[in-house]
Amino acid sequence: MPSTADLNRRIVFSKRPNGMPTVDCFQLEHIPLEQPGPNQALVHNHYLSVDPYIRMRMEEKDSYTAVMQLGDVLVGRTVGKIVASGIAGFEPGDWVVGRLGWQDYSLANAGDLQKIDAQVAPPTAYLGSLGSTGITAWVGLMEFGKPKAGETVVVSAASGAVGSVVGQLAKLEGCRVVGIAGGARKCEIVRNEFNFDDCVDYKSPTFERDLAQAVPEGVDIYYDNVGGPIVDMVLPLLNNFARIPLCGLVSQYNATEPYGIKNYRELFNRRVTLRGFVLSDHKDLWPAASKSLAQAYASGKLKYRESITDGLENAPQAFIDMLNGSNIGKQLVRLRPDA
Repeated sequence: MPSTADLNRRIVFSKRPNGMPTVDCFQLEHIPLEQPGPNQALVHNHYLSVDPYIRMRMEEKDSYTAVMQLGDVLVGRTVGKIVASGIAGFEPGDWVVGRLGWQDYSLANAGDLQKIDAQVAPPTAYLGSLGSTGITAWVGLMEFGKPKAGETVVVSAASGAVGSVVGQLAKLEGCRVVGIAGGARKCEIVRNEFNFDDCVDYKSPTFERDLAQAVPEGVDIYYDNVGGPIVDMVLPLLNNFARIPLCGLVSQYNATEPYGIKNYRELFNRRVTLRGFVLSDHKDLWPAASKSLAQAYASGKLKYRESITDGLENAPQAFIDMLNGSNIGKQLVRLRPDA
């Protein structure tokens, strides 16, 4: 167990970005390591997840949830082991996940933690396809997309953590699935590893034509992770009564001026249902989602990838690189060299 003389490293929010964040928006601090009080546990974090939603919480005005204040520890989910505990049912050595922030050690209350079974899947999977990322994919697709066998599903950011799971779940429902990703390598991974029927490169000069050719029977579900101009290219391809689960707007998070949708009329013409959703609003669906994801993983029908950066001090750059699209699958930071 760490001694009270040990230091805890953490990264705090030091400057609001204007456009793409820069490394000076983050500050690495060393503080005394606190020990848990009654009904608390001390967790040694092994891996940190850096996710696009964090960029929204760096804004000065509220979005769908409270923004971070300067000096706050950066928000983020971690997976790690309990090293000291005053919480009944949580023992040293237990693997846990929680929204414990960008730091090596975290003090947590019982409600902050979820135990995981590292014998069922690697601990990092619970930050990705078997955790909140996978649940986000499931809720958006199953609750708001409502896929039916034989339908065509298009997924943007298809090589990312959420998009890759969406496509695999849609395939299990008997759908034809077309991904949108940036670059030939990502498209190849989407087709060959994540089992999409096709994938279209949005960086190609012929993207709009390629997308239309990839969906000859139109689009029944467009799972949107990016927003921006790609939406305008998808809207004319939608079938009547299509559904759009709106999960994210990653192309817009760093925009200084919002993109204006030009083909908005197609939503009316085609009687489209567009539904933005936030995972925390749907906790009642988490058990069903978790069960479905675990079954798909156990059967070998849910594959995932991870992009891993070493060292808490490199988390800001990993976050910036992820916003620039350099990751494939889940972007993680390894906090312990031996993890």
